[in-house]
Amino acid sequence: MPTVLLTGFPGFLGSKTTEHLLDRTDSDLSVTCLVEPRFMSAAETAAARLLSQRKDKTGRLNLIRGDITQPDLGLGNRTADLTRNVREIYHFAAVYHIGMSRETGMRVNVDGTRHVLDFAGQCPGLDRLHNVSTCYVSGRYDGTFYETDLEKGQRFNNYYEETKYLAEVEVRRRMQDGLPVTIYRPSVVAGDSRTGFTTKFDGIYYMIRWFLKFRRRVPMPIFDDPARYTFNVVPSDYATSAITYLSSLPSSIGKVYQIADPQPLTIEAIFKLLEEITNRKVIRLPVSGWIGPHRLPALKILTGLEQKSFAYLTHPTTYDTTNTTRDLVPSGIKCPPLPEYLHRLVEFAEKHG
Repeated sequence: MPTVLLTGFPGFLGSKTTEHLLDRTDSDLSVTCLVEPRFMSAAETAAARLLSQRKDKTGRLNLIRGDITQPDLGLGNRTADLTRNVREIYHFAAVYHIGMSRETGMRVNVDGTRHVLDFAGQCPGLDRLHNVSTCYVSGRYDGTFYETDLEKGQRFNNYYEETKYLAEVEVRRRMQDGLPVTIYRPSVVAGDSRTGFTTKFDGIYYMIRWFLKFRRRVPMPIFDDPARYTFNVVPSDYATSAITYLSSLPSSIGKVYQIADPQPLTIEAIFKLLEEITNRKVIRLPVSGWIGPHRLPALKILTGLEQKSFAYLTHPTTYDTTNTTRDLVPSGIKCPPLPEYLHRLVEFAEKHG
């Protein structure tokens, strides 16, 4: 049976996209999820839950053991059978933690992407590879980062950004060689805008959980004017719906889509919104005069926050979404403004975070 191959199941975005693909694609097309062996038990549980709500999809979702860090995706003698049947590939698998080592990022994000690209090149019936990158391939580019931008001489906040950038450089090189690819760059992905549900408490949750540590007053390190910098966040339901719809368009081959909020709030505006939602007051503690790289570990000890997350309080980049906004118009899919759903993220984090 012809199949769509997806890496990154049962990860947060990969799982939701799998649901969308089963609902969107025809009954003669299956979805095959490449699962790292140590995650197979969790994947089986997630697949059973997903299919329990879609009895008519039984038999169309397959789990296969594999590993993107291996040259043949860890498939061995199963490679030939799968390459014959693959029509599309959705590559989600990556290490996302901003505190990871460079060695881990290179092995998973860069080498793993190379292996997926090599596998795609072996699929005779491949229509397209859908590569999930990140807006933060921009690093600390000062200004508007366009969907057509990539190599801009930027410096990076962490190894996550750097290795996703290097992975996208590889993808763009294969595109130039003729591989049909669409690239999606989500910004910071938060929980579902309707329910608040998430399985990943990073990104904006560093800030939310910091607020929830205190009953009335929240001491907040301030590195610069928080009204100068924006924080771009999108809910997971928007990100996965946008990727699924855009990936169905024949005209999206060869394009890059930044799945970002076209009108992100400033750090200051987010502080004020969280003050209102949590009924707490921010106590601003200017630290720009004494803080430096050698003192960030001390700040982590004081706050409990991932030290590399502080860089996003003064992130100088804004993100163009021209392709995304234009091509989503027929679908009616729009990024909801953060004030419409932040309270749901806070409620979920308070109960489950």
